[in-house]
Amino acid sequence: MARLADYFVVVAFSPGKRGNGDGQGQILQRFPEKDWEDNPFPQGIELFCQPSGWQLFRERKPPTFFIAVLTDINSERHYCACFTFWEAVERSQLQSRLRKEEEEEEEDEEEEVAAPVQPAQLFAPKSLVLVSRLDHADVFRNCLGLVYTIYVDGLSTSLETVIGNLLTCTIPITGGSQPDTEDEGGARTISLGAGDRQVIQTPINDSLPISNCSVALLFRQLGITNVLCLFCAALTEHKILFLSSSYQRLTDACRALLALMFPLKYSFTYVPILPAQLLEVLSTPTPFIIGVSSDFQSETQELLDVIIADLDGGTVTVPECIHISLLPEPLLHRTREALSMVLDPGLEIADLAFPPSTISASSLKMQDKEIRAVFLRLFAHLLQGYRWCLHIIRIHPEPVIRFHKAAFLGQRGLVEDDFLPKVLEGMAFAGFVTERGPPYREVDVFDELVANEAQRMQADEGSKVRVLQHIKELAEQLYKNENPYPAVTMHKVQRPTEGSHLRLHQRPFPRLDEGTIQWIVDQATAKLQTAPPVVRAERKCLVPSGPPLGTLMERNGLVLANSARRLEVVRNCISYVFESKMLEAKRLLPAVLRAMKSRPARQCLTQELNLHVQQNRAVLDHLQFDFVVRMMNCCLQDCSTADEHGVAAALLPLVTAFCRKLSPGITQFAYSCVQEHLVWTNLQFWEAMFYGDVQNHIRALYLEGTEENYLEQQAGEGEPPEQEEGSILEIAALQCRLWPTMSPEKQRELIQKEESTVFSQAIHYANRMSYLLLPLDTSKNRLPRSSGLGDAESVSNSFITNSIAGSVADSYDTESGFEDAETSDVANYVVRFINRFVDKVCTESGVTNEHLKGLHVMIPDIVQMHIETLDAVHRESKRLPPIQKPKLLRPSLLMGEESVMDGLRVFLIPDGREEGAGGSGGGPPLLPAEGAIFLTTYRIVFKGTPVDPLVGEQVVVRSFPVASLTKEEKITAQAPVDQFIPEGCAQLQLRSCTFQLLRIAFDEEVASESVEVFRKHLQKLRYPQHIADTFAFTVGQASKPALQPKAKEKNPSLRTISKNLVKNAKRTIGRQYITRKKYTPPPWEHRGGGQQPFPEDNEDEISVSEEMDRSTLTPATLTIRPSDKMTMGQLVERACCRDYQRLGLGTLSNSLTRSKNEPFRICTVNRMYAICRSYPGLLIVPQSIQDNTIQRISRCYRQNRFPVVSWRNSRTKAVLLRSGGLHGKGVAGLFKSPNAPAPGPSQADSTSLEQEKYLQAVINSMPHYVDAGGGRNTLSGFTSAHMSSSGKWGSIRASGRTSSYALNMEVGSRLAGKELLGAPPNGSPSEASFLRQHRASLYIIGDKSQLRGVKPDPLQHWEVVPIEVFEARQVKTSFKKLMKACVPGNPSAEPSLAYLRSLEESEWLTQIHKILQIAVLVVELLDTGSSVLVSLEDGWDITTQVVSLVQLLSDPYYRTLEGFRLLVEKEWLSFGHRFSHRGAQTLAGQSGGFTPVFLQFLDCVHQIHLQFPMEFEFSQYYLKFLSYHSVSNRFRTFLLDSDYERLELGLLYEEKGESKGPQPFRSVWEYVDRLNKKIPAFFNYMYAPEDSEVLRPYSNLSNLKVWDYYTQETLSEGPSYDWELVQGRPEPVEDPGPPDAGAPTPSRRRIVWPCYDNRSRVEPDAISRLLEELQNLEMELGQIPGRWKDTWDKLKASQRTEAHEDAGGGKGASSALLMASGGLSHQRRSLGAYLQESGVGSSAINLSLDSDASSASAPSSGKPGGRRSNTSTLYSQFQPAESENRSYEGTLYKKGAFMKPWRPRWFVLDKTKHQLRYYDSRLDTECKGVIDLAEVESITPGTPTMGAPKMVDEKAFFDVKTTKRVYNFCAQDVLLAQQWIDRIQGCLSDA
Repeated sequence: MARLADYFVVVAFSPGKRGNGDGQGQILQRFPEKDWEDNPFPQGIELFCQPSGWQLFRERKPPTFFIAVLTDINSERHYCACFTFWEAVERSQLQSRLRKEEEEEEEDEEEEVAAPVQPAQLFAPKSLVLVSRLDHADVFRNCLGLVYTIYVDGLSTSLETVIGNLLTCTIPITGGSQPDTEDEGGARTISLGAGDRQVIQTPINDSLPISNCSVALLFRQLGITNVLCLFCAALTEHKILFLSSSYQRLTDACRALLALMFPLKYSFTYVPILPAQLLEVLSTPTPFIIGVSSDFQSETQELLDVIIADLDGGTVTVPECIHISLLPEPLLHRTREALSMVLDPGLEIADLAFPPSTISASSLKMQDKEIRAVFLRLFAHLLQGYRWCLHIIRIHPEPVIRFHKAAFLGQRGLVEDDFLPKVLEGMAFAGFVTERGPPYREVDVFDELVANEAQRMQADEGSKVRVLQHIKELAEQLYKNENPYPAVTMHKVQRPTEGSHLRLHQRPFPRLDEGTIQWIVDQATAKLQTAPPVVRAERKCLVPSGPPLGTLMERNGLVLANSARRLEVVRNCISYVFESKMLEAKRLLPAVLRAMKSRPARQCLTQELNLHVQQNRAVLDHLQFDFVVRMMNCCLQDCSTADEHGVAAALLPLVTAFCRKLSPGITQFAYSCVQEHLVWTNLQFWEAMFYGDVQNHIRALYLEGTEENYLEQQAGEGEPPEQEEGSILEIAALQCRLWPTMSPEKQRELIQKEESTVFSQAIHYANRMSYLLLPLDTSKNRLPRSSGLGDAESVSNSFITNSIAGSVADSYDTESGFEDAETSDVANYVVRFINRFVDKVCTESGVTNEHLKGLHVMIPDIVQMHIETLDAVHRESKRLPPIQKPKLLRPSLLMGEESVMDGLRVFLIPDGREEGAGGSGGGPPLLPAEGAIFLTTYRIVFKGTPVDPLVGEQVVVRSFPVASLTKEEKITAQAPVDQFIPEGCAQLQLRSCTFQLLRIAFDEEVASESVEVFRKHLQKLRYPQHIADTFAFTVGQASKPALQPKAKEKNPSLRTISKNLVKNAKRTIGRQYITRKKYTPPPWEHRGGGQQPFPEDNEDEISVSEEMDRSTLTPATLTIRPSDKMTMGQLVERACCRDYQRLGLGTLSNSLTRSKNEPFRICTVNRMYAICRSYPGLLIVPQSIQDNTIQRISRCYRQNRFPVVSWRNSRTKAVLLRSGGLHGKGVAGLFKSPNAPAPGPSQADSTSLEQEKYLQAVINSMPHYVDAGGGRNTLSGFTSAHMSSSGKWGSIRASGRTSSYALNMEVGSRLAGKELLGAPPNGSPSEASFLRQHRASLYIIGDKSQLRGVKPDPLQHWEVVPIEVFEARQVKTSFKKLMKACVPGNPSAEPSLAYLRSLEESEWLTQIHKILQIAVLVVELLDTGSSVLVSLEDGWDITTQVVSLVQLLSDPYYRTLEGFRLLVEKEWLSFGHRFSHRGAQTLAGQSGGFTPVFLQFLDCVHQIHLQFPMEFEFSQYYLKFLSYHSVSNRFRTFLLDSDYERLELGLLYEEKGESKGPQPFRSVWEYVDRLNKKIPAFFNYMYAPEDSEVLRPYSNLSNLKVWDYYTQETLSEGPSYDWELVQGRPEPVEDPGPPDAGAPTPSRRRIVWPCYDNRSRVEPDAISRLLEELQNLEMELGQIPGRWKDTWDKLKASQRTEAHEDAGGGKGASSALLMASGGLSHQRRSLGAYLQESGVGSSAINLSLDSDASSASAPSSGKPGGRRSNTSTLYSQFQPAESENRSYEGTLYKKGAFMKPWRPRWFVLDKTKHQLRYYDSRLDTECKGVIDLAEVESITPGTPTMGAPKMVDEKAFFDVKTTKRVYNFCAQDVLLAQQWIDRIQGCLSDA
């Protein structure tokens, strides 16, 4: 029985000292006046009666009621029911009371308070308070209401009687029949003696909270999501604050939150109503649930770590710094769904067409219980099977129980969960274990739910109906618990009359008679003492455990890993080990180590090893011991420190059982080799292990005669089996039931036995811990690296070989969590750690103080004894023979490559790339590999073999050039790498810009000094002092000292530089060149492929003479000195000059007539690099511009890089110019407004005028400019209608600009990526004609930042297109991110996702997109007849990229091998791209870092190659080859920053005739040429170009692909770009081919691994294989193998013949097919299946072997952009080959390209197509070439040359000169020659 109320208190208002209406509470009376012994009077009640403060009011308020909760020091809660009403206070009374209180105050203060408040009458609050330990809110409300009614209505009943009865009323705590109660069952009827009657229903089970309607109200106020958020916050111990204007609502909300947490109990600060005076409590650091009146909302705004729930507003505010862990899925979703079904039953049927007429909505009270039922089910799910993880460590005198958190989380599969681990660590769960852990106690609804309903809940998950049914059943139980007898709830309590509180003359609440009330209380107390004691029925029983934790949560997809086959492999391997079948065991070991990733395999290993332990000992030989230790280490390395799955626990008894004999009397146990694991330093692990073992021993204590069983099971699992777990609970329950019946002696005996058991286990564990914590070599005073005892960051779990078994890591971190770590040694560390453990477990287990002291004395002795044993073991273990390590494999070196550091033994560790380590893609684990790292003058090479013996005899090679190293750093092992890699070795990570990464761990035999020497050498080689120290220079000069150039003068004059240049030129140019007067060009045409470059006749091509000077140089220039002539001769050789002559841009000639006709000339003003050092010596400038003008113009441009012509469109004659960006003054001068007042003639003005003249001269050089009369049609002149059209400019258009200049800005913003919505439809005919109608003659593409504020001049004929471009530093940053994306340093959980995310973040493809976009724009402009000047940055980075791409897209010549070489030599090398600076090739450039501008260009070419695979003569491999060697420094080609620097070092002309004998190649081009002659490595078999086709690639990001150069590698041989090093192919000619290709048995299978084999070699394409087989056959027959190119040409010729013979009726169909495929956007042609005209029927698809244009797609005449919109192409689309228009035809001899013979060809003159075509013979249908008559300039009589046909009249020779070249013809006689000349002239005149 319990008292209904403990105290009755009357609290009144007491005025404050200031008299301003604020006062304080004062207890007038309290009953009983003495404190109860069992329940002292709670302090501070007066604060809680008026939480907002005691105040006077000017009007009466209606009475209020609420319940405040106070918690005492013993955590007992007191419910204070406060009933408050207001009484009138006379002003005079208030003043007199104030005077009394302030008599001692000063007079001035008295005057101040003399006028307190104005109104005559004020109302003060008075509170009646009931204090109780029971929570019966309605009963308290009724009782206090009755007292008020008696007072206010003046009833006859005595107040003292009522209050006395109230204080003496007793009720049962829980339901059930009680003696001397008048009621039935658990309902108690009470009366306070005023004619009232109340029925109090006590709950059936007092453990369940009572909520009434509070939970349902909370959900109505806040909603489902908010309440779930608060629920999770409360469970994870966050601070929660409720705000409301209603005190009762605050109490209800707090009560509801506690009810939801059942069965957990909240154990932190709990104050549902916090008074204003105590608001500072909100700053407490501990968690709380507090309610505060919303009047103080402003005070709560500053709380940064409090979750605030506003009940009135329905909001929950979570601060940013707080992360609330939510329920794990799918529990969260299920809970939300169930709550939604309960709170909103109409939601399910809201969408029904015919909803049911009535919905059975629950009452509020019932809904409250249904919500609680949902949360009960939630906890049953969360804590399902918790009883299987309880450790009972003492049964008597009281059960002591601990919970194994790690095992529970592991078996539930929630180790990584965010929510449950926090709950298990919390105080509430600790209380739960203490309360619900005992096996013998009363059982409530939660216990039954966990034990009996688990299967049902699992089965119900799919069905909402069944879930709702279960919820309603549980709700019924909860409702019945609160209302056991709903039928008898009849209350009869008087209420005051309406409006009674407003009476004017209400007397104050009377003073109660203390004596009367005390007498009533005393009487009742005496009666209770004489009454017989109440005996409660004992309801204790064995708590059911429920179903065991099975594999319910193990659905994590480990199906493959857990397969029975793997477990079988583990069992077999262990059997082989113990049967001494070591070869079989060795074969299976790698598979076993891989299997250890899965938990079942680890558990299988522990079980199998356990079978081989007899009597706690298993002695092994050395090899067996090694195998067992290796498996144990591998098993442990994947265990976490908490050991959730009990693997370390199961291994613990085994590591002290397996041992080997080192010598007589000295035994080494396995524990000395498995210490390097974090789990051994985790105190919680040892505690759980200790408690588990103690539980087993306690069980054995009470199970007589089962010691053997105990020993068997104790040696096995860490978690005891299910039936045994059940039995220990049963034993404990039985013992608890019998305990009261035992005699005291028996009780003492059992207590002593249990205590001794715990004590003996503590000694045992002190020994075990010393085994696993003391290192084998204790002399170093260092512990194994580990978290509790060392540095957790540098952990690597690796096994220790038997040669130095157990030797510890050298880098132990002394910061270990122990005090005075610096001064202590190993023994002290371990003693302290064990002491800490012993103190904790012994205190919890109730070990006596004497025993505990004895343990503390014993532990240092145990540790010292073990150290002595270990010393002997360590000594003996050193004498063991060392393990044989694999032999080091030496890499093959290039000619001239020398070794700098011999092989250092290392392990190659896997990085973030999955393939090599056998990741998710499968394949063998090639990494980690064991071998050596070699440093040579050229490369860093790793060569070794995989550690995993199952991979076979593979060799792993990973290397990269030293010059490409971008980052070298020391790394620490982030995670356990592999069992084979020793612990504590130095690790390096080397990253290369060839997209390679070496993560190496040095072997223990490599001294740290050697590692440092290696790093120093590496740094020195990577960043040499001077460029002359790089490998490309030192390779051939091993004996010579490196060339050290003299120090330059600070300000050298122009003359001095010229002298130096000439000296250098003399020194480097060979003798044979100095003596020559005339220079004949080298046979570069032969490589260029068939076009004769010089329009003039060959006798006088280039002569360096005085005449040439006078004719081509302006009068201002001095005469060239003889030494300068030599330089000139060499300059003419350069790629620039050769290309200018091919393009017809001007020649150096002595014919005076040239200068008048040619619009451009080759200018020699920069021949000594005086104007611009980064430009070539010869430049193309307008004919009218004089040299001295150029000198002045150049000053306006950055780096003096003034505009020069790079390329000319042969059809439109538009030119492409390049320059650096303008200086600021240049901009102002060039584009100054014509109306600006001129300040007078000055240097700047004349310069700007000359600039204008220069640009005008460029415009004048364009023929159509003259035709158009110099008219002004510009891009700016577009109308708004045009701007909104769908053409290119329409898509480029930006918004917000309306000036005529707007479009220029729009072009720039479009290109700068402001509108990346979509690329324009490339190349529609309407767009081209549109541009032709409205265009400026010259567009200047410049940087937006330079051209800001520039105004266009309407009189000029050029326009500025400002664009935003990225800077070099952005390229550098982007490249770094790209490298990390393609070659990540560390593995990630989701590699593909991480790769895509990193790739996007790098923005590399965005930059490629922008470059291509600008290039396509320039191509369009050039193709429509406008010239373009690209003037960006300094003119050597993005300018070079754009200019090169434009030429590549516009001119098919540059898409050949020779043309591409020429393009790179001209635009990148001659025009001064800063290769050394951007590649950081020397020490000076180290700080600048690597900026791959050239690589970005090659990537753009790769993107175009992918889209137009038939337009390029070279293959993708050629681009990769150049990418690799542009940074490798193997060749001198890509060194230095300009021709000037190359000349200074003597590199520019050295390649001619210098390399005698087998010298290394100095030029990459030489190397490519030689290799290309031997093998078709760089040739593209799909090459079938269309003449003069302009390419327009898509540049959208969706069309761009990541280059496989970035991601592919070949581990079998390293990079495949140094052909001499490729295995099996030292010299390509002698190569017998890949292992399978030339083998006699082709059926022999071979697995090709993507990251290991070179796929193109192992499985070559069909053509390469056939060519290779042909070569092998020729060698077998003893013939000299022919060149592959000759074979290829023969093949093409024979194919044409066959095609001619097979010509049939299928031509029209195949032609139509081809036209259909040719009509694809962008003229992209199919990738390899090429439709031939000559096909018959279904065989129309053949592999095209023709490198010339096919007849089906006859070459266009070069009209706009090579589109098929011109007449000739349209004609070929609709006319079959037979009906070609042949105006005149016949045989003519034609002279081939340079050094090629004269050949007879069948020529056809076609007037319709305006072409001269030629064929091999009259019957040949396939055209071999076309001369477009539109390009013919003149027809002149010719002269016979060497190899001309004999017996032919000289007059039968004639030459046809075109804009591209001169064709030499010979007819059979003079008459025929004349006829041909007349016919061709006739065609020309007709046109």
